[in-house]
Amino acid sequence: MSGPVQITYYTDPLCSWSWAFEPVYRRLRYEFGDRIRWRNRMGGMIPGWSNYSDPLNDVGGPSHMGPQWLEVSRTSGMPIDPYVWHDDPPGSSYPACVAVKAAELQGAELGDRYLRRAREAVMLQRRNIARRDVLLAIAEELAASTDPSVANGGFFDVVKFTGDLDGEAMEAFRQDVHEARYHGIGRFPTLVVTRAGQHGVVTVGYRPYELMREIIAHVAPDVVPERPAPLANEYTRYWRDSGGSMTEDEIQLACG
Repeated sequence: MSGPVQITYYTDPLCSWSWAFEPVYRRLRYEFGDRIRWRNRMGGMIPGWSNYSDPLNDVGGPSHMGPQWLEVSRTSGMPIDPYVWHDDPPGSSYPACVAVKAAELQGAELGDRYLRRAREAVMLQRRNIARRDVLLAIAEELAASTDPSVANGGFFDVVKFTGDLDGEAMEAFRQDVHEARYHGIGRFPTLVVTRAGQHGVVTVGYRPYELMREIIAHVAPDVVPERPAPLANEYTRYWRDSGGSMTEDEIQLACG
């Protein structure tokens, strides 16, 4: 045995396919627990619309994103409200990426919770996560849900978060973007599944749960889940006790 599996997850809060991947991501975390170690890396998908183009998905401006999000929802089964692109379209994904890094400076678990809430804000609630006031509001909501007595929770400090937005978090985001570009990663989600002393596997784009299990088994045949496949009540309670929320579609996708 060579230790746990390491998965580096290159993503972006505005990436709809990363939102579609949430049921897979969460189920793997639930079942494997500490046998998989996750590292989130923010990719900076949209610097600004003047220098962004995605010919593969026929996206060249904000007006193209709504239809693309509807297609992602139809294909994946995850709920998405595309009307933010009509009501208040985000001009860049960079501010949200920096905000995730600012939350992460208080711990990987809190960073992951902030990323989830940012995804929900834009994908389900039509909130423009390129706006600073929205990012600060999400931080306040996260702080209200944290409790120092909860394992892996801890208290989320909004004052520290606000200061880090204009300081250390920006440099942390630059390092993430540099790492992604160094490895030639330009599409999200991209996952690098590795184990010490062995060759890794790279997946680009949304991948279903069954394929991710095959990849983990290929990289580390002896690493098996800590928990059995989730039952709906237990699974919902697990994520809500961890300070997270669940959509009904997500529960169905994860539990069947």
